[in-house]
Amino acid sequence: MENNMRSRAIVLLSGGLDSTTCLAWAQANYECIALSFMYGQRSTTELDAAKALAQRAGVEHRIINIDLGNLGGSALTDHNIEVPEQLQEGIPVTYVPARNTIFLSYALAAAEVFDAAAIVIGINAVDYSGYPDCRPEFIDAFANLAHLATKAGVEGKPLKIETPLLHLSKANIIRLGIEHGVDYSQTVSCYQADAQGRACGKCDSCRLRQQGFIEAGIADPTRYAE
Repeated sequence: MENNMRSRAIVLLSGGLDSTTCLAWAQANYECIALSFMYGQRSTTELDAAKALAQRAGVEHRIINIDLGNLGGSALTDHNIEVPEQLQEGIPVTYVPARNTIFLSYALAAAEVFDAAAIVIGINAVDYSGYPDCRPEFIDAFANLAHLATKAGVEGKPLKIETPLLHLSKANIIRLGIEHGVDYSQTVSCYQADAQGRACGKCDSCRLRQQGFIEAGIADPTRYAE
């Protein structure tokens, strides 16, 4: 089928491993528009990665500016809260309150504007660090909200929330990305990457990523600061 005949999808692209895998997966199924966020995060080099990845993929890319840093409450948006170097029980301090709800709401608006049939988000219920907004129940609830709160839903064309990574391990996410030609050396997953986009190798995100490459039996191409 020709590309211009396919349905359109809004893909949430952070510049990290999971979202980049989602973009590659989505391109095989949809005409894609990538959406990223400057939300007051500690490291913004992930946005540089997202911009480069979208350009390489040949997809339209929008960066939305919102200020969750003004609220704080997370190690990712408040420099007074340290990013932990040990795995934490329960909901960790790297959880950003309502972040995925806000991101999906913006994606919902974009889907209405650009007449998209789907939103693609790289949440994962296996290696999800305990975040409450990465659970299947959350996605089901948001899909119901989208059905009720949008013109498309009211007119009987409900938006689909695609979560291709939801039940995959990090190793299987990496394998999926490799199948779709993802160059993971271009991605930035670290919670506190330096100005060059080099990873700390110590935070939860780095640890899960490292373990994923080990379990997938694939050499880790991540650039580390140390």
